[in-house]
Amino acid sequence: MNGYTEDKDAYLKRLRRIEGQIRGIARMVEEDKYCIDVLTQVAAANKALQAVALGLLDEHLAHCVTEAAAQGGDVADTKIAEASAAIARLVRS
Repeated sequence: MNGYTEDKDAYLKRLRRIEGQIRGIARMVEEDKYCIDVLTQVAAANKALQAVALGLLDEHLAHCVTEAAAQGGDVADTKIAEASAAIARLVRS
């Protein structure tokens, strides 16, 4: 079971809302809306995706990594390395 399973419906709802935002941005471009207005919406969509990513990361750390750390050994090392790599990707983006 994944760490986010209990909140799966909430994540899906948020992602659908973001999907709508992206469609709205595409529509803005099609309608030749003002550049700054489009950029503002892109920034809002990015923030919304970051919020989802941070929530998933938090769930992963609280569930998957904590469970693996309790087991110890190679499983723990692997999960910690995965989490570190995910954090690095989020920080770079």
